[in-house]
Amino acid sequence: MNESGLVYHVGRRPAEPAGALVLLHGRGTDEYDLLPLLDELDPDGRLAGITLRAPLRLGGGYHWYVSRELGYPDPPTFLQTYAQVGAWLDTSPRLTGVGYEQTILVGFSQGAVMAYALALGRGRPSPAALIALSGFLPEAPGFDLDPPGHRRIPVSIGHGTLDRVIPVEFGRAAFGRLHDDGLLVDYRESRMGHGIDPVFVRDVAQTLPGLLARQRAA
Repeated sequence: MNESGLVYHVGRRPAEPAGALVLLHGRGTDEYDLLPLLDELDPDGRLAGITLRAPLRLGGGYHWYVSRELGYPDPPTFLQTYAQVGAWLDTSPRLTGVGYEQTILVGFSQGAVMAYALALGRGRPSPAALIALSGFLPEAPGFDLDPPGHRRIPVSIGHGTLDRVIPVEFGRAAFGRLHDDGLLVDYRESRMGHGIDPVFVRDVAQTLPGLLARQRAA
């Protein structure tokens, strides 16, 4: 836990990290749920890996915001979490050993919604890349997405065509908007429900070393 009050787990800390991965879990789980993704996205162990715990405990797990309507997170809880996680990310280089511009945000489900917000929110600094799995672009009073202001961020979106929790139309809408706003978007649909396609994750993993090398050169 740091000054923001968020609980996190350091999944890996290389002596000389080439970048960092910050993972945001889905609704009702915790910071350990996405730990296997660290090995899938970084099989060579060259990146610092951190998983965050959502701040709201509802029922038996942790949530990033209260869910009332798909696409529209509950404004008070969403905005509070947005500010809290944003403050944590602003200080994360002290933990990971690399700058935020070398940090890749990864989110699944509710975590993907927060990753979209934190990577593309108006006034937020840009991470190295965004990986959004089975989520949607959030809309809430008091929050503004600004994709054109983050055009340099490569975005990877994965979504299941059989998803009944967050239907695939939300993934398609995110791809359409970000593509139209000039971002480089890798979009993949998989014949599956609300989950993570390991094939898509492995394909994305192959692109990350080159992406981070380009960011360092820039």
